[in-house]
Amino acid sequence: MANYVTGTSDKKKGTALLLCCIGFVGVGGLHYFYVGRYGKGLLYIFTCGLFFIGTIMDLIKIASGGFTDNVGAPLRE
Repeated sequence: MANYVTGTSDKKKGTALLLCCIGFVGVGGLHYFYVGRYGKGLLYIFTCGLFFIGTIMDLIKIASGGFTDNVGAPLRE
């Protein structure tokens, strides 16, 4: 059985961006749950997205392509 390695995640950048924006008006950290990083997602829920500073930084990271999933793969378009 062969192991297949992909260059990008199976998670979409647009979905993560939308979930990150929800952090400004609702529950923060949903984008971390989407990509499988549950610990950081819980941190964002309990700290309101690290007092919105973390949410702003993540928004920039997702838009620029620097945001990764739980295995370190960049999100796909």
